[in-house]
Amino acid sequence: MAAKLWPGVAGIRPPSSVKANSAALEPEKDSVRWRMPPEKHMDPYVENDILVVRSSNAWLPTMYVLRSTGPNKPKQIRIESMVCKSVTAYVKLFEAVKPAFDRRRKAIRRGSVIAVSFTILFIVVVAAVLGISRHRSEDDDGSKRTATALSTTLKAVCSATLYPSTCEATLKPMVNTPRKFDPFNLYRLSLQTAIHELSTASNRINSLEPERNSTAQSISMQALDSCRELIGLAIDHLNDSFLSAPSSGVLSSSSIADDLRSWTSAAITYQQTCADEFDDFAASQPIKDKIAGVLKNSNELASNSLAIFKQVHGLLAGTARKRRGLAEDDGCGFPVWVSPKDRKLLQSSSDPRTKADAVVAKDGSGRFWTIKAALEAVPEKSKKRIVIYVKKGVYYENVRVEKNKWNVMIVGDGMGSTVVSGKLNVVDGTPTFKTATFAVFGKGFIGRDMTFRNTAGAAKHQAVALMSSSDLSVFYRCRFDAYQDTLYTHSMRQFYRECEIYGTVDFIFGNAAAVLQRCTILPRRPLQGQKNTITAQGKVDPNQNTGTSIHDCTVKPLGDLSGVRVYLGRPWKPYSTTVFMRSSLGSLVDPTGWLPWTGNSAPDSIFYSEYQNSGPGASTKKRVNWKGLRRMDARQANGFTAGSFLGADYWIPSTGVPFNSGL
Repeated sequence: MAAKLWPGVAGIRPPSSVKANSAALEPEKDSVRWRMPPEKHMDPYVENDILVVRSSNAWLPTMYVLRSTGPNKPKQIRIESMVCKSVTAYVKLFEAVKPAFDRRRKAIRRGSVIAVSFTILFIVVVAAVLGISRHRSEDDDGSKRTATALSTTLKAVCSATLYPSTCEATLKPMVNTPRKFDPFNLYRLSLQTAIHELSTASNRINSLEPERNSTAQSISMQALDSCRELIGLAIDHLNDSFLSAPSSGVLSSSSIADDLRSWTSAAITYQQTCADEFDDFAASQPIKDKIAGVLKNSNELASNSLAIFKQVHGLLAGTARKRRGLAEDDGCGFPVWVSPKDRKLLQSSSDPRTKADAVVAKDGSGRFWTIKAALEAVPEKSKKRIVIYVKKGVYYENVRVEKNKWNVMIVGDGMGSTVVSGKLNVVDGTPTFKTATFAVFGKGFIGRDMTFRNTAGAAKHQAVALMSSSDLSVFYRCRFDAYQDTLYTHSMRQFYRECEIYGTVDFIFGNAAAVLQRCTILPRRPLQGQKNTITAQGKVDPNQNTGTSIHDCTVKPLGDLSGVRVYLGRPWKPYSTTVFMRSSLGSLVDPTGWLPWTGNSAPDSIFYSEYQNSGPGASTKKRVNWKGLRRMDARQANGFTAGSFLGADYWIPSTGVPFNSGL
């Protein structure tokens, strides 16, 4: 029977036909509608109540929507790859498509004014530019019309940012150079201005000093040191974005788009963290106010860059697509950045300790006595995986994997056996960012079979066990043991599998794109009168691709928590994004579920959600009545899975670490 385009979905054509047998789909009784890229599949067919789709591309189509209203609709969709036979996915039929579609259509209508206006203006500009290139003798009136169109387009672009006035002021020079106009140049120009402003801010911060002889002088100096490091990281990632951004509106791969958005998102997070470092100390308020003033323009410019990229890339891509993941596939589920050696290192059948490049041992049986010493010997920016085996024992040291130490793997003898232990904390005068027992900045880090611990205790407040700002990082079978602020998922893209996290207040916090899967989350007894909050996610900009996804995990108490109220989280920042999906929630979870950061409510802009959880703490009947506490359907929930949020299908299979791609 003839397949019809789903109404309201533009730019995607359905397959020319659907082959159905009488036992499954009856053309006269059933209605089948598709949303599917036609060039990446062959005509589907029904077999034993299963709709079978064979993909002609190594990339399996990332979204299939089937609506079948007849009595004989198929129960499942099976997606098969004709390129890599081992890749097969089963997606349950989404039964309640229409209500979700109606909500989507209303959302589209609400946002249509800006989107349609910008699209029309974009077409006008492109036409004008093409006209200029073909007719260089264009008269003055034509030039004025082109300049007017460009100016109008610029206003449309800037209207979608959080800071439109700043956007127009910084990008206005583009209007004066129409012959060089390219949509992606808007993004590149915005990055240039952000880098310049942030470099200026960095110089000003370097010249700041706390008031002499003040009680907060030492603390403020440490916070300033953190700021200088963070602003340096922000500049690095904006530079990475600028150098990787195409000079024309064509991205060489979807992974570049992911990188650009992640790096620009991180640059915003670093600036926010700089300001946050002074929150712990009231006496540091005067210098915090100065920092806020210094970073105001650079924050706005970085935010605008991110908004412009998202907008321009979306238009040039033609139709909205799900993110393919962290890197391009090689045709059989492996990203290009995962080498054959790396695939073997994490496989359960291969013990990476036997292939270690360096061994650390407290008994002297290794080359190094400390983890710090082993890391110092790691070559800078290594493209080769460097494996450091840390033998059983407790290592009392604060460790940093610096930003130029790439592709480091730390593997121990098991959580509880190999322990890195520290005790830095806020009460004793160390800003939160610097309290981490183990801090990671170098990209591609892997931690396996380790415990990271901060023994400061509940009375010392913020005391981080592990902080990660490492992009494309994995933690497998690790334990994070502390009280307040245990696991700092600071920024970038991170995956945690089969880990244990102990804590009290905000003990999983930060602003990374982080997925925790099959982990055990263990709230412990806090200070007298304190409430336990599991998460405090820190998304500060709606265009950041960040959030905390807790999927297929278990929440249970560590010891006796009688009389202690435990919450799933509280919104640290205005766009805080946290989901609990298909997890087991024990009776320790308070019936209201979530706790305000201040007052009695939360910003409407947050995104909190619970999806198909189980256990005595999973009932949502008495949950807080916040606008930001959302109900997710299957499609939305799938967006927070490892496969969609981190592109796990294309890189985690290569590591041998067990994982769930979808729900």
